[in-house]
Amino acid sequence: DVRPLPPLEAMARIETQPGYRLELVASEPMVEEPALAAWDGNGRMYVAEMRTYMQDIDGKGALEPRSRIVLLDDTDGDGSMDRRSVFADKLILPRMILTLHDGILIRETNTLDLWWLRDTDGDGKSDWRKKVFEGGNRGGNLEHQPSGLLWAIDNRLYVTYTSRRYRWEGDKIVAEPLAGGDGQWGLCQDDVGQIYYSRAGGERPAISFQQNMQYGKLDLPGQLAPGFSEVWPIDKIPDVQGGLRRVREDGTLNHFTGCCGQVIFRGDHLPHDAYGDLFIPEPVGRLVRRAKVTEVNGVKVLTNAYEKSEFLRTKDANFRPINMYTGPDGTMYVIDMYRGIIQEGNWVREGSYLRGVVQKYGLDRNIGRGRIYRVVHENHQPGPRPRMLDESPVQLVTHLSHPNGWWRDEAQKLLVLRADRSVVPMLERLVLSDSKPLTRLHALWTLDGLDSMSTTLLIKAMTDDDPRLRAAAIRISEPYLGAKKRDPKVLAAVLALETDSDAGVVAQFARTTAYVKLPDHDALLRRISKAHPEDRRITTTVKTHFDRIEKARKEAVRLAAIAEHNAEVAASVKRGKGHYQTLCFACHGADGKGMPIPDQKGSLLAPTLIGSPRVLGHDQRLVRIVLHGLTGPVDKKNYPGQMLPMTSYDDTWIADVITYLRK
Repeated sequence: DVRPLPPLEAMARIETQPGYRLELVASEPMVEEPALAAWDGNGRMYVAEMRTYMQDIDGKGALEPRSRIVLLDDTDGDGSMDRRSVFADKLILPRMILTLHDGILIRETNTLDLWWLRDTDGDGKSDWRKKVFEGGNRGGNLEHQPSGLLWAIDNRLYVTYTSRRYRWEGDKIVAEPLAGGDGQWGLCQDDVGQIYYSRAGGERPAISFQQNMQYGKLDLPGQLAPGFSEVWPIDKIPDVQGGLRRVREDGTLNHFTGCCGQVIFRGDHLPHDAYGDLFIPEPVGRLVRRAKVTEVNGVKVLTNAYEKSEFLRTKDANFRPINMYTGPDGTMYVIDMYRGIIQEGNWVREGSYLRGVVQKYGLDRNIGRGRIYRVVHENHQPGPRPRMLDESPVQLVTHLSHPNGWWRDEAQKLLVLRADRSVVPMLERLVLSDSKPLTRLHALWTLDGLDSMSTTLLIKAMTDDDPRLRAAAIRISEPYLGAKKRDPKVLAAVLALETDSDAGVVAQFARTTAYVKLPDHDALLRRISKAHPEDRRITTTVKTHFDRIEKARKEAVRLAAIAEHNAEVAASVKRGKGHYQTLCFACHGADGKGMPIPDQKGSLLAPTLIGSPRVLGHDQRLVRIVLHGLTGPVDKKNYPGQMLPMTSYDDTWIADVITYLRK
C-alpha cells in the first residue's frame, strides 16, 4: 500500500528509538515539496519548496519558474507553524538558503549566482533583491549541482561539488579557491567547524570529514566502521537506482544509496549522549541513520549507534527524509519531501530498472505534499525562541556561551555581518578568561571574522589549555605565515607547536606547514611524520603532500608539451580537469580507473577510461556519449552507474572535459 497518509497518521507509523518521538511542525498545504530550511536570528523558518521536482515520471517542466521560498512562523508558541507567507516566488528549484542579518542569500538551479533578498516593509515578502555574486550558468543534472551554503566557524561559506568557498565582504560575496570540492546534497559541521559531506552518486554516506577542504580531500581507511554502509529499513519497495544488487531477498534496501542532508546534532534539548552524533537521512530506505563519532589513531570513525537497526524508519512508501538540522529550540528537525519518486528523471528513463518499479507501485502519483518534523525526547522540552535580530552586539556576544551550537553559530554570524567592532574588547576578554572552551573558540573566530585579530592575542591562544583552541589559532595564523606577510613572532609561536602534546594540534600544524609552505617545510613534514608513525591523519597528510608535488610536476611537464603545440588546447585541458574533478570523478574515479563500489570488492560504478576505445577512438563517438549518455553493457559488462546526458552543459564545458580525457 503506497497511498499517501494524513500527516499525523504518517508520523505515528515512523518507528523511533526508545524515548524519542516526532512532533509535526508543518505539513501540506502550509508546505509543498519542502527541500531545505533555514532559521533567521528570530527563529522564523525559511523553507525552499521545489514545486516542479518530478511532478510526473519523466520530470517534465522541472525548470519552469514555479518554485518558492516560504516564510513560516509559530506565533502562538505551541511548536507548530501557523503563519505562512510566500517570501520569494517564481524561482527555479531553489537549492541554497542562508539567513543574514537582513534577509537571506539564495541560489537557484542552473546558476552559480547568489542573490540577496530582503523584506523592507515587514509583510513577510521579499521586495528587494541584489546579486551579490555573479558565478554564471551551471549546467548538469539536477542532482549534480552545488548545494549547502553553510556559514562555517571560520566565517567562510561552503557548498558541495565546487572547488571554491565564499566570504561575505560588506555587501557582496567573494570567492576563494579550494584544493578540491566534494559532496552532493547537504552539508553540516561539528563544534570545531569540521565539515561532513555525503555523496549519493557513489553511495558514500560520509566522506571528506577528516580535515577542512581548504587542505584538500582526505578520506582514511577505517573511517567507516565495518558494516556501517549496510542499512536496516523495514519497507520492502525496491525502488533503488542501483537495481537488485542493492536489495535483500526480503525486498529491503541493503546499502546506503540516497544518503543526503546530514547533520551533526549540537542542540541542548535532547539527551546529552546525542550531542556530536552524525545523523544521515536515507530517503530511498525511508530511514535516518545515527552514527557515533569517535577517534582511533587520528582517524574519525563512524559507527552505527544501533545493532542492525536505525534511528528512524517506516514502512510508509512516501517518507522521504532529505535534510536534517539542529534547531534554535535545541531539538532536531527532519525535512520530509513526502512523495513517491525521489530520484530525478534521468534515473527513471524508459527501459530503466527503476522506472518499472515506480510504475508497478504507482509511486509517480504521489506529489505535492511535504512534512517537517521535530525530534523530541520524553525527558526534555524544547528550548526558548531566539530574538537575536532585535538584540545589541553585546547581547549577541553572550550567546557565544550558549549550550546549543545553533545559537553560538548564529550569534557569531550576526556579529560578523554587523561588523560592529565595539565588542572587540569583550571578545578578547572571552578568549583570555572564559571558562568554556567553545566560548573561547567562537570568540577567537569572531575576532578573525571582524578583521580585529591581535597577533598578541593569537599567540596567547596558541598556549590555551584546550587543544581545539591551539589548533584553531594555527589555522587563523596562516595569513601571518606566508612569505610576503610573515610575522616572526607568530611564526615562532606556530613552530613551537610541532611538538605539542596533542596529536590533533600537530596534525593541524602539518596541514598549515604544507599549505603556507613554512620555511624548510619538506624537512618539517618528514620530521613530523617520523615522530607520529601511528597517527594516520599525520602520516597520510605528509604522504599526500609529497605525492601531490610529484603529480603536479608530471602534469606540468605534460601540459607544457601540449602548450608547445597549441596553447588553447592546453588551457582547455586545464579547465577540463577542474570539471572532471567536481563531477565525473564520482563514478569514474579521480584517476579515471573507475570508482570502487563500497562493500563489493573488485566492482566498479563505471568502466575505466584508461585506454578506453570510447575515449581514444573517433572523437564523435565520445561527443555523443557525453551529450546523450550511454546505457547497456560496456565491453560485455554491466555497470550500476549510469552515464547521463550532459546536454544541459554548454559546448565549452563539454569540449573541455573531452579534451582533458583524450589528452
